[in-house]
Amino acid sequence: MASYLINEPKYAFLKELGLQEENAGVFYGKWAASGPVVDSIAPANNKPIAKVQNGTPEDWDKAMVATQEAYKTWRTLPAPKRGEIVRQIGDKLRSQLQNLGKLVSLEMGKIQAEGVGEVQEYVDICDFATGLSRSLAGQVLPSERPGHALLEQWNPLGVVGVISAFNFPCAVYGWNNALALVCGNSVIWKPAPSTPLTAIATIKLVAKVLEENKLPGALCSLVCGEGDVGQSMVKDKRVNLVSFTGSTEVGRIVGQQVQGRFGKVLLELGGNNAIIVNDDADLNMVIPAAVFAAVGTAGQRCTTTRRLLVHESVFDEVVDRMKRAYAQFEARIGDPLEANTIVGPLHNDVGVMKYKSTIAEAVANGGKIEYGGKILEREGNFVLPTIITGLKADSPVVLRETFAPILYVIKVKNLDEAIQVNNNVAQGLSSSLFTNNIQNVFKWIGPEGSDCGIVNVNIPTSGAEIGGAFGGEKETGGGRESGSDSWKQYMRRSTCTINYSKELPLAQGIKFE
Repeated sequence: MASYLINEPKYAFLKELGLQEENAGVFYGKWAASGPVVDSIAPANNKPIAKVQNGTPEDWDKAMVATQEAYKTWRTLPAPKRGEIVRQIGDKLRSQLQNLGKLVSLEMGKIQAEGVGEVQEYVDICDFATGLSRSLAGQVLPSERPGHALLEQWNPLGVVGVISAFNFPCAVYGWNNALALVCGNSVIWKPAPSTPLTAIATIKLVAKVLEENKLPGALCSLVCGEGDVGQSMVKDKRVNLVSFTGSTEVGRIVGQQVQGRFGKVLLELGGNNAIIVNDDADLNMVIPAAVFAAVGTAGQRCTTTRRLLVHESVFDEVVDRMKRAYAQFEARIGDPLEANTIVGPLHNDVGVMKYKSTIAEAVANGGKIEYGGKILEREGNFVLPTIITGLKADSPVVLRETFAPILYVIKVKNLDEAIQVNNNVAQGLSSSLFTNNIQNVFKWIGPEGSDCGIVNVNIPTSGAEIGGAFGGEKETGGGRESGSDSWKQYMRRSTCTINYSKELPLAQGIKFE
């Protein structure tokens, strides 16, 4: 019989979150699942954490019926009242911030500081959404007809479906959940198949808030499972918006299927992000920024820096300093729950194999390994973060996103060439320029500059704040989540014309008598 980590004293926090050795992976006001039982695996040692019984398409249908019914109750609450519930969800998450953050680290593999930081993102977006609930604003527009008012009314969509990825098993749901709720929607969640425990623990906390306020638990439903559950969501006309985070390849299919039934879709897909190091850049800022962005989360962020585009005059110095920086934390690769760890494992053995094959392809095409390039012979899915030079900017392996800590350092002659290289990939998520020239700054953020959704100056490509809209262009999908006016994606707009006169004038002065 397998020995589960949840029963070891070191992982007592799991039971504090309400998890057991066996967990139902379906919730819609009650916990019930009828699908196969699977193990959640810890990538640091490939040992099972606990069991989860997945849902089935039949479970999906039951949850969907309940989620629709919950929406009918929720949509009638005034937005500030909805905001108060979201505020309480944020407080409930705060009460388990450390425990839930540890679970993220254990199940996903990111270090504990990043795991706790991810839960903090959910808390922060709850705060943002609470304020938003008192400022959801339409417009009052001038009518050309006397005795008429012209205005916009924003109403909820209905049911919002969320499909999240393994690398952010809590925060991505949080972004969607908090905004969707204050906008008046109910939410149904299908987490990544490999991170179900984080989803179950999160929903247990949310469900307590709903129960305490005598609201239906199905307002925030959960169906863990494989692709058949995902397909149920994507094809279900009762789901008004599907928010999908994952690969471009799968996102392309999701987008086509949802739009084929005239549903709404929000896509957060791949990134192949670059930092440009101009000749006037402060290298004391560049090196730590590039190291964090390339190595953080073991290269498994959609905003990870994968290309470092360096001006030829500082190229050799940057490569040398990056190699020395990488060497400093080699001894700190390990268990993500240990305080000294700075780099955790890849999420699974598939990621390790992609890391290995990508490096082999890069070397075969003329790449030179400056640092790393090795799988660590130890328990778990550990690899050495890797720096590669010598490849052309348009090499196929450089143009392709690999979800691993592999950084290609590419020499450029000037800023114009660097911008062209930055834009010469299919994705358009995040980008950064390091410079001390104000003219370069405004060129970079303007129409001649980066074509990405996130355009930074003197900060790395990762680490976005919740106040700004998050998302990208091109094959990144075009979606926007989190701050700014992202809330509009979770609502439908009605243009309303109200005649408060006794006359019936037509627009454009048309006479119909």
